[in-house]
Amino acid sequence: RTAGLVLLAVPDDAIGPVAAALAADAAPGAVALHCSGLLDRSVLAPLAERGLVTGSFHPCQALADPATVPERLRGAWAALEGEPGAVAVGHALAEALGMHAFEIAAAAKPRYHAAAVLASNYAVGLAGAAERVLAASGVPAAVAARVFGPLLAGTAANVTALGPAAALTGPVRRGDAGTVARHLAVLGPDDRRLYGRVALEALALARAEGLDPAKAAAVERLLREAAG
Repeated sequence: RTAGLVLLAVPDDAIGPVAAALAADAAPGAVALHCSGLLDRSVLAPLAERGLVTGSFHPCQALADPATVPERLRGAWAALEGEPGAVAVGHALAEALGMHAFEIAAAAKPRYHAAAVLASNYAVGLAGAAERVLAASGVPAAVAARVFGPLLAGTAANVTALGPAAALTGPVRRGDAGTVARHLAVLGPDDRRLYGRVALEALALARAEGLDPAKAAAVERLLREAAG
């Protein structure tokens, strides 16, 4: 009832009901923020009708272990959306947590959230696929589960420091069609399609970094056939 800031860190489908439950006791003039990456401030309508200033504050970070959340938030970005007063409080909250912040329009949040899911959740999915492919080669599962952690950490550090295009390494970056062909030959149909589709994105980065057009074209032919 006396809070100046109400922060709803609950699942997306709970935000509306929680906002409605809090509305009767919330203090008009306070700021209410939710932490959904997908939804905008409209889901907080019951609190807005009560006179609260509403918005959203989404930490763009993978928070899998509660014990590591403070260190994971430091240096991460927060996406802010909402009424000006709510966005101002979001900036202050980000600063207090050691985060960076940027503002995004309400209509753009689904696209932003899809991008975040591609960068994080589906990168984890690719790591799982890589572990499975390695284990199928005869490497013990316990070893396969640990091999790619340092590689992923190094890749993430390179992306942070250099950006995706400059951070790209490997056969697609070199335009090594022979290596790509050998990879595709040993993969099953599903993994071949996955490899092809992801590698086409890598090829676009390689081209942006100046990959020889003839080499790029040779790799693209292989990848498009694999991707289906």
